[in-house]
Amino acid sequence: MQLETSINRLIKYLNRRIEELSLAVTTGGIDTMEKYNYIIGQINALEATKQELSNLLEDKEQHGTVIKIDDKTTK
Repeated sequence: MQLETSINRLIKYLNRRIEELSLAVTTGGIDTMEKYNYIIGQINALEATKQELSNLLEDKEQHGTVIKIDDKTTK
């Protein structure tokens, strides 16, 4: 499996998990402030991780595969 495919699958998982946690917060399924803060912390951590993974993919897309070609006739 290619690295890009693995990263994209991980991003999809993170999106699903963030959606699940957000749903728990918005539907009122949390009974204590500690649980609320814990879930908000998880969402923030997952969002930060997702952003870093997206940055890795974006960087790879911008640079792509670079092949250096030296012109040996001018040296």
